[in-house]
Amino acid sequence: MELPTPADLRQRRTELGLTQSELAETADVSQPLIARIEGGDVDPRLSTLRRIVNALEKAESDVIRAEDLMNEAVVNVAPDDPVSEAARKMEDEAYSQLAVIQDGIPVGSISQTDLVHLDSEARDEPVEDHMSESFPTVSKDATLDEISNLLEHYKAVMITEAGETVGIITEADIAARLS
Repeated sequence: MELPTPADLRQRRTELGLTQSELAETADVSQPLIARIEGGDVDPRLSTLRRIVNALEKAESDVIRAEDLMNEAVVNVAPDDPVSEAARKMEDEAYSQLAVIQDGIPVGSISQTDLVHLDSEARDEPVEDHMSESFPTVSKDATLDEISNLLEHYKAVMITEAGETVGIITEADIAARLS
């Protein structure tokens, strides 16, 4: 068993967005003790270190991550699919937008807004002629805060692993999780 260093504790605390005071309260120790441990000024007793690590683990388990929110079944179209196929899928699934994916990689998006101005002749044209930029991508361990910030500017967030699409998150997914 390898014990965390003062730098490890500080890094883990800051990654979780905890102040020294919040960690101290959860671990039932004083804030100055947390500061002295993180500064390397004092070696804590094993029981104190265990309480601090347990408090960090509890805070970590409270963090909602992309893998907790994502839909693994990503309804999508390919760039060379006809626009009519995208429109049909949006209607069938009651979605207002779809990811455009080629060989597992997100390459664009298409929405009802993109399609509303098209004439009937454009229905046979490829999606790539009318698609918009791709939704942003994050890893499975992205936090709810990171995803929420992206959703303020985009209609969806793609979840990728080793470059391959493994899921999608929309505002509806977050609302469902938080309700």
